[in-house]
Amino acid sequence: MRRIVLKDGREIPVIGQGTWRMGERPAERQAEIAALRAGIDLGLTLIDTAEMYGNGGAETVVGEAIKGRRQEVYLVSKVLPSNASFAGTIKACEQSLKRLGTDHMDLYLLHWRGSYPLADTLNALRQLQTQGKIRSFGVSNLDTGDMKEWLALPGADATITNQILYNVGVRGPEHDLGPLLAQHRIALMAYCPLAQGDVTAFQKLEPVAKRHGATVAQIMLAWVTRNPLSFAVPKSSNIARLKENAAAGDIVLTLQDLTDIDAAFPPPKKAVPLEMI
Repeated sequence: MRRIVLKDGREIPVIGQGTWRMGERPAERQAEIAALRAGIDLGLTLIDTAEMYGNGGAETVVGEAIKGRRQEVYLVSKVLPSNASFAGTIKACEQSLKRLGTDHMDLYLLHWRGSYPLADTLNALRQLQTQGKIRSFGVSNLDTGDMKEWLALPGADATITNQILYNVGVRGPEHDLGPLLAQHRIALMAYCPLAQGDVTAFQKLEPVAKRHGATVAQIMLAWVTRNPLSFAVPKSSNIARLKENAAAGDIVLTLQDLTDIDAAFPPPKKAVPLEMI
């Protein structure tokens, strides 16, 4: 699978595993754990979770899945904005670490902006980094204005990523947010890169898929990870889908492919507000 090097020098696969909706249904717990472990076997070694998912349930599922395999995994979690005061961020991180069964996270993100000053959250993230509880930090769902405000803070130049809604049908970030991230070597982490699994609206990509002997979903993943500092975290508990996702990490789109995709799903001509799910 293609890999990218982040600002902190860490190398990650361009496609990882999301965990939204995991940890919510006890009857599916073992299947979710098995899927995450299968994903790791397939090279999907980046796992993205959050304290919000299943009210901590997803983190406990991830913790069980990576037990005995922590060193293989690049682990990402997020703090809720309601917890993102200085003290609240520290406490939330420590609680997440307990649920994950580890002494550190590779990357810890502010889930979205709330009422607490960004400076307080950033200072807490920097302290957690100094303490070794997180290796690096970033943000999620920050649009251009908020991102500029964040980057103006002392220490924000170490920000690794901004996790945002981005797929071939949601291209708004390309107008101004994407270029801002690239300017600061901040990776774009795409969530819902497969539009929450509904690929029926993207059948215009079928000719491109046929050229690569691939599925439409695989082309969507190859497209969203086409830039040197972009990666994606699709969520699936289906082993066949996980194999499909992993194989998409080897697809390199041609100039003709990209031209055809632009014709079917045009890039934005003006700034649009960042969408969230």
